[in-house]
Amino acid sequence: MLKKFWPLTWACLLAGVLVAGLLYPVASGLGVLSNRAVAAVENVSSELVDGTMPEVTTMTDANGRPIAVLYDQYRTQVGYNDISPNMIRAIISVEDRRFLEHDGVDWKGTIRAALKNSSSGEVQQGASTLDQQYIKNYQLLVLARTEAEREAAVETTPARKLREVRMALTMEQTLRDQAKREKGLSDAAAKQEAKKQIVTRYLNVVPFGNNAYGIEAAAQTYFGKKAKDLTLAESAMLAGIVQSSEALNPYSNAEGAKERRNTVLDTMLTNFPDMRAEIEQAQAEPLGVLPKPRTPQQGCISAGSDGFFCDYALQFLAENGLSRNTVLRGGYIIRTTLDPQVQQLTTRAAQSQASPSAEGVADVMNVIRPGKKSHDVLAMASSRFYGLDSNAEHTVQPQPFSMVGDGAGSIFKIFTVAAAMEKGLGASAQISVPASIAVEGMGSSDGANGCPAGMYCVRNDGRYPATMSITQALAMSPNTAFVNLLQQVGVKPTVDMAVRLGLRSYNSPGTSGYGDKSIASYVKDGNLGSFTLGPTAVNTLELSNVAATLASGGVWCPPNPIASISSIKRDKYGNPMLDAKGNPALVPVPFNPPGCEQVVEEGLANTLAFVMGQDHIGGTAAGAANSSGWTLPMSGKTGTTEAHRSSAFLGFTNQLAGAAYVYNDGPNPSGICSSPLRQCYDGDLYGGMEPARTWFQAIGPIATKFGPVRLARPDPQFMAGNDKGRVPQVAGLPASSAKSRLQAAGFKVVEVEVDSPRPQGTVVTTTPSGSAMPGSTITMSVSNGRQRASRSRPPTSTMVDVPGIGPVEVELPGG
Repeated sequence: MLKKFWPLTWACLLAGVLVAGLLYPVASGLGVLSNRAVAAVENVSSELVDGTMPEVTTMTDANGRPIAVLYDQYRTQVGYNDISPNMIRAIISVEDRRFLEHDGVDWKGTIRAALKNSSSGEVQQGASTLDQQYIKNYQLLVLARTEAEREAAVETTPARKLREVRMALTMEQTLRDQAKREKGLSDAAAKQEAKKQIVTRYLNVVPFGNNAYGIEAAAQTYFGKKAKDLTLAESAMLAGIVQSSEALNPYSNAEGAKERRNTVLDTMLTNFPDMRAEIEQAQAEPLGVLPKPRTPQQGCISAGSDGFFCDYALQFLAENGLSRNTVLRGGYIIRTTLDPQVQQLTTRAAQSQASPSAEGVADVMNVIRPGKKSHDVLAMASSRFYGLDSNAEHTVQPQPFSMVGDGAGSIFKIFTVAAAMEKGLGASAQISVPASIAVEGMGSSDGANGCPAGMYCVRNDGRYPATMSITQALAMSPNTAFVNLLQQVGVKPTVDMAVRLGLRSYNSPGTSGYGDKSIASYVKDGNLGSFTLGPTAVNTLELSNVAATLASGGVWCPPNPIASISSIKRDKYGNPMLDAKGNPALVPVPFNPPGCEQVVEEGLANTLAFVMGQDHIGGTAAGAANSSGWTLPMSGKTGTTEAHRSSAFLGFTNQLAGAAYVYNDGPNPSGICSSPLRQCYDGDLYGGMEPARTWFQAIGPIATKFGPVRLARPDPQFMAGNDKGRVPQVAGLPASSAKSRLQAAGFKVVEVEVDSPRPQGTVVTTTPSGSAMPGSTITMSVSNGRQRASRSRPPTSTMVDVPGIGPVEVELPGG
């Protein structure tokens, strides 16, 4: 007897708490409980009324074609008129048959359920109205961020029930007041309007299983159609699933789902007797669900070959204030800068040079549109397929936009030249090209390979003239010339130049591998002369952006993947609004990425671009350019690391910029061999091979897509150099007078005696001539008055005039 007495007592008490707490909030000890409920209502009521819910974010390419769907909950909100009337009737009939009558709380049902549950000793009836269910689901699925908040949203306590009841009453009254105030409706019409909004919100928030949240997602998941097109039988099945989406999953419990559907239809027979024939017909129908749930794959994995770009776009957004979680729940339309044509060509070029299944070797490339206001990323590709099948060498690693590989090699020589030009060296200068060089204080040797301990030694790979112009040197890439130039310019300004032009990650702590030290700090602190030869890992996107900076007249901008971000405009009730054409109206989402910076003078950037304009004509990239049929002007530079473990090509026109990079992406780096690309012990890959071919094959077909292509015009000031870097013309002067003049100009002087028919003691030439680094050493060749005797044996080399470059020493056959 006692076992039945206490549950009944509890039921009566609960009913009393609900009524007393609601009607008499300050009465007796219930005042505290009610006041807490009021506070809870005030905290969330505005959000409940606003009705914002997590929705699917769609990422598109530049043409608006979807490339990825991103979501935390697969949901697309729809308005009342976009939901089948069958669905409205079915959900009201089975979940809250007095919905149209009550004011948010069904008092009869609440007390009856409390008594029923208490007398049976278990929960048999919930008694929650659609209003209350919406509130519970909204708090659980929208507002809750922690496990504790999720547990609080569904806890079975009188306190939660009281809060839920108060919120339901408050929300319904607020929606009615808004309808009267904003639409001038009568009390009855305002109530009807509020009911429409509440049932719509309920159907938009509630989970339907198989990761479908809301009625639109459910209709697509189970039936492949819009919510407004649901039939009576389909609507009844979905209304029935709400009771337990897991237990009534039609794919694992078809009989249970069908039985529950017919139960819903039975309730409709009672509530809508005039629909008997239609309802009975629906009960006889099969479930009719799709063979498998049609839930879109979430995340960048759904983007296929565009997955690398998708990942970068999300990283870019997160770094600039729009977190991944915000994107997944925001319901945004993110229009990117990805150009499908450029992307397709770039991916095809990379995969044509490196097999997607090649073990341990990847070819990556980015294409950027230069500009003074934005550097839009048009393509981001890898020879690897973006995917999860490791057996097929798929990857989801951020290959095209992370620090990878052993370095871009001689491409880094452009940073040395840029730093020298900024200090006064003219781009028309002749620079010394010794066969070998050993310098102090720029890294050190252990004494091996004939290099004195404590020295940094470099030898050229091949034979070159004793002097070259900057243009020639960049095209032919002799190592000693640039190590020598770096010694004059200084490591610190050269590293700073690399960072300014685009290698921003080099300033990031921890990138050096030595504690928290950045690559930039490590190289500068060690005064490493090897920096000009590019031996450090590189971010290919940043390297591509270096090209874009030079192509933009020295303006650096962050590599930008975002064209616009918008969301669907909704009214105060959460209904999508339409534009004049009947399409969903969009509102911009505020987003402000970093601005652009003028990092070097425009004249310097244009002049450097000009002197880089010969590599594809007679330099190290000429073979790749010819094989691809390239005939347009462009600026380029190849690069290869000493052990051939990575190699690159940087190139740009006034319209497009990018870099292709081949590197070891496996766990056991080694040398890389060419044709086909593969790992090998002694590598033979150079930047003018697969990397350059990747660039020309990708850019060639769309080189003029954005306008005519032209080479930058050099600035006379930067071609000649400033006054401090101008070498006085002293040829023909007596050595003593010439030396005085050079020293007066701020240069150091070294004299060497040479055979010459000129009078003894007169200057024959200087190296460099024309322009040099201010304060650097000028080698003055002084005649001994004797003509060198001719050799009897045939010459082993000769000077050949290469179009666009000038004289280059070439070995003769058998030499």
